[in-house]
Amino acid sequence: MSDARAAAEKADEKNADRLTTLADGIFAIAMTLLVLDLHVEPGLDRVAFTDAVRQALPDLGAYALSFTILAGFWRDHRLIVRLVPRFEGVALRFALLWLGAIALVPFPTALLSEYARHPLAVAAYAGMVAVTNLLELAMFLAGRRMTEHATDAARGDVGRAVTADLASTAALFAATMPVAFVVSPLAAMWCWLALVPVKLALAHRKRARARRHGRAG
Repeated sequence: MSDARAAAEKADEKNADRLTTLADGIFAIAMTLLVLDLHVEPGLDRVAFTDAVRQALPDLGAYALSFTILAGFWRDHRLIVRLVPRFEGVALRFALLWLGAIALVPFPTALLSEYARHPLAVAAYAGMVAVTNLLELAMFLAGRRMTEHATDAARGDVGRAVTADLASTAALFAATMPVAFVVSPLAAMWCWLALVPVKLALAHRKRARARRHGRAG
């Protein structure tokens, strides 16, 4: 019986390693593609150079925002694969859809950097973040239902903190989509900044609970 359990645990580790390797590759490509829109033409005089740098500021802002969001998704993924070390069936399908959404992030980022004053561009970006959070949440919840693979932490306080973090982020970004049309695109983007303290608080809760569970284990 112990041999069978050891074999199952080894298979779980391989499954998690494969998914993590694939995710790391997609994250690396998506983060690298964000940089491609950042450039200033060579050979400019001082006035033209200053103007070119000023025009590049929206690109830098969109890059910083998307890189931060991708870093958060990557960090959450590392935690999720520890909580649920094996993904199969529906959970694996959600994982692949989520990775597809991650690979798409450079596109709405380019829209935001070029058309930040247009409500549709801002709403598209907010919708992308909301959908990506929902897909990651669906991946986690579907994997957690497979109780033979999910850890105790996945069903406990740590899992609830992950669920609250992903669900609240999706809801708040989705709520800014109509704001972009009804109020203004700028107002919607300011609402995103309001998410920073919420994300920091939830991330602190997740880390604290994960540490407590690690010590208890």
